[in-house]
Amino acid sequence: MTNQGTTGNVIAALCSFVLPGLGQLVQGRLLKAVVLFVLSGVLWVFALGWIIHVWATIDAAVWRPRS
Repeated sequence: MTNQGTTGNVIAALCSFVLPGLGQLVQGRLLKAVVLFVLSGVLWVFALGWIIHVWATIDAAVWRPRS
């Protein structure tokens, strides 16, 4: 996964759409994946988890590894 908009990022975004943090996990960003998953779970208790859900999807779609 080298650039934004690559097939890998699209797949990661779809994974994050299904489960927040899963796309970041697919991209190899374990800490961010765990944070997004836990934060989403906590916020769903207050009916605000959709915010993290959308954030995780967008983050996975636009992420670029550092060169």
